[in-house]
Amino acid sequence: MRPIPCSRDMDFGQSNLFGYIEDLQELTIIERPVRRSLKTPEEIERLTVDEELNDIERALYLLSSGQDVQGTSVVANLPVLMRQNPAETLRRVLPKIREVLHVAGVEMQLTAAVSFLTVLQDESVSIHTYSHSFLHIILQNLEHRDAGVSNAWLETLLAVIEALPKETIRHEILNPLVSKAQISQTLQSRLVSCKIMGKLANKFEAHIVKREILPLVKSLCQDVEYEVRTCMCRQLEHVAQGIGTELTKTVVLPELVELARDEGSSVRLAAFETLVNLLDMFDSDDRRQTVLPLVKSFCEKSFKADESILVSLSFHLGKLCNGLYGIFTPEQHLRFLEFYKKLCTLGLQQENGHNDNQLQLQTLEQEKKYISVRKNCAYNFPAMIVFVDPKNFHLELYSIFFCLCHDPEVTVRYTMAISFYEVAKLLNSSVCTIQKELVTLLQDESLEVLDALVGHLPEILELMINGGENSGSESKLLSIPDLIPALTTAEQRAATSLKWRTHEKLLQKYACLPQIISSDQIYYRFLHRMLAIILTNNVLPVQKAAARTLCVYLRYNRKQEQRHEVIQKLIEQLGQGKSYWNRLRFLDTCEFIMELFSKSFFCKYFFLPVLELTHDPVANVRIKLCYLLPKVKSTLKIPTDKHLLQQLELCIRKLLCQEKDKDVLTIVKRTVLELDRMDISLDAFQKRFYENDLLDQEKERQEHLLLEMFLSSKNLSAPLKSSGSLLICQEQLEKEKQQNEGRSANVNDKIFEKKRRDNKPSSVLVKSMTLSSGNSSGASTGKEDKKSKLVRSQSFNTQALHPKYNNIDKCSNKSSATGYTSSLSGMGKSCMLSFSDDSFRTRSTGNSGNATFSSSSSLISSRNSFNSTDQKNNGNKESQSRKMSIKNRKSNS
Repeated sequence: MRPIPCSRDMDFGQSNLFGYIEDLQELTIIERPVRRSLKTPEEIERLTVDEELNDIERALYLLSSGQDVQGTSVVANLPVLMRQNPAETLRRVLPKIREVLHVAGVEMQLTAAVSFLTVLQDESVSIHTYSHSFLHIILQNLEHRDAGVSNAWLETLLAVIEALPKETIRHEILNPLVSKAQISQTLQSRLVSCKIMGKLANKFEAHIVKREILPLVKSLCQDVEYEVRTCMCRQLEHVAQGIGTELTKTVVLPELVELARDEGSSVRLAAFETLVNLLDMFDSDDRRQTVLPLVKSFCEKSFKADESILVSLSFHLGKLCNGLYGIFTPEQHLRFLEFYKKLCTLGLQQENGHNDNQLQLQTLEQEKKYISVRKNCAYNFPAMIVFVDPKNFHLELYSIFFCLCHDPEVTVRYTMAISFYEVAKLLNSSVCTIQKELVTLLQDESLEVLDALVGHLPEILELMINGGENSGSESKLLSIPDLIPALTTAEQRAATSLKWRTHEKLLQKYACLPQIISSDQIYYRFLHRMLAIILTNNVLPVQKAAARTLCVYLRYNRKQEQRHEVIQKLIEQLGQGKSYWNRLRFLDTCEFIMELFSKSFFCKYFFLPVLELTHDPVANVRIKLCYLLPKVKSTLKIPTDKHLLQQLELCIRKLLCQEKDKDVLTIVKRTVLELDRMDISLDAFQKRFYENDLLDQEKERQEHLLLEMFLSSKNLSAPLKSSGSLLICQEQLEKEKQQNEGRSANVNDKIFEKKRRDNKPSSVLVKSMTLSSGNSSGASTGKEDKKSKLVRSQSFNTQALHPKYNNIDKCSNKSSATGYTSSLSGMGKSCMLSFSDDSFRTRSTGNSGNATFSSSSSLISSRNSFNSTDQKNNGNKESQSRKMSIKNRKSNS
């Protein structure tokens, strides 16, 4: 139908007028079904129920005079009625439901089966009451003419049997089952009897099963209908578990042998699968004399007369081969291995000279079956490695592994990608033989294959690096020359697809790369790519995954210049970016940095850029910053970071006094209350923060070690280029940790006690002595400590600290912070704020219009000459740093 033009464009000529009339008629036809779907007043009247009726009365009314949909809703609501009023429901509603179910439709029957099961699971009534009230209704509907309804009631009955006592099962189910299983009964009745007997075999003792159930089992195994024989054959596994090993050998095994030779293909298939599942119950003689000949017969016939069993045989072949491994002769072992190899390439051979239509149709019909066979072979590949022994993998199975990894069907390659990690674990030292296939699957055109492989990618790469005959880290990297291009290609394909979850998963797993390849390779091939994803990708989970992985790369980067370059880009392109979205991602990145890095690292590089965002023009950025402020404050250590604490207090004060957005102001007040309850850790270890301090110290030691490795390699002009740089670093950390393990605890305890006794300016130096106690001698420690403090003080000069942090205007004539931790007095319009190190509290002085700052830890800070210069915020920053460094030198001397 063409669109109707506007009135000024309409041509009312005779030819066009008929076209418009046809369009209007089409619109009328479209509207007719809508009108027909509306209810007439009579129908609405019939569907109306008196609101004054209670639940029981309403249910009875709807079951008696309502429509089917209303009756179905009552049946669906039966569990609720049973919980609210079980006695009245059983007395009045359930008999009515039983009456209605005789003439109910399929939908109500299915709903009733589910509701009856729910009542049992809810335990609204005792099992005795349930069996008395509900069991008869279930048994009456088992033989419903609709197969779906019958199966639904059967599932409910099988669940009920688990809870019923033995006597009830015997009288209500087992005794009637004898007559229901007779050949004179309907096919549906006999099928139901087969499934019930499989369930009952585990409810009674072996002698009862032998006397009352096994005769019925034998009878149904010989039934004239192949559906009954198939169904009973699949229940023989449950029967065998109920009667034990001896009766299984004498009763069940002969029946399986006979059913395995049945004329019906479905019966033979069921017999084969049951035989495989019962393999553990047979001894070596039974396996050698009975099971093995049957399996060989199935394998021989599968390519000729009985292709119906081929898919099942390929699925169970791994279990069969390992289950019969002890009785195989070398010839039989080789025969089954060749049979597996043949199945792995089934359907891939191209026959020449057969192009007639009948052959093509036959090939199309068998294509799905052959794909399923190869998929099952891929599933069984780890089991076949165990079968041939991993030492013989390259000789016996590598060619098949290559074919399966390059199979034209995605499902086959997907299965190989899932099982790749298991294969790598089994090969152990020979894992280097499958490196090319790893690269192949990483470069696979299907993202499903890539997604399956990435799940265990860190473990696989670790096995690749640690396994093999070569022990040198450089040789390990060179053994996978195409790994890095394959990884970058995989990420680019995931990025250009619409499957962002696969991309997110890939980026998360790439965080393992510092354990695998060198720092320089990560920097040039992956790190900048992560930054580009954060800046350009539109999916938030992907951006967060890239941000965390980038932080991991930065964490293990060994070159100071590269670190500073990345930090500068994060601050400039994210923290100071034009898009508010980038600034939000900067806060996410800072959260990851606080998780992965030491507190001193965050304070040195990111503390002040984070505080700059308190002046962000976008409210959402300020809100996110407020939520982050408690974590930001937790990175501070007093008295070393007292000047940073003052900057934080100034920013909070500015927000409280000048924030105009009511949502932001509400969150700021809530954040202030949370900050008020926080405690700040001191330089020395405290018992409250002992574990966190140890973890932070370990992070800081690793950062110092990476920096020392860089400086030493730079001085020697021979930087480490191997992929094992991080591994070497970790080995040094472990060695250092073992050397200092015995004395670090004692040193920390002594320092803690000394902190409590001494109130001298030299307390600042204790931390530097603690951190460097296990790294070098006493003389070198002092020099490095002074140097690090000088660098630290200079870094605050050179960082992106906005000038407004030095001269933040004092807020006056504001009363935003009143009402939750403050009291105003005196002038009334003055904003009197006082912030402590451990808390943020507002109070009025009554005489001054300026906000004053006082510290709960003022005793500590006043004793520290390092922090004395921080009280003067209007001085030159460079002169402050010089004064601090001079005072540090004096205190060290």
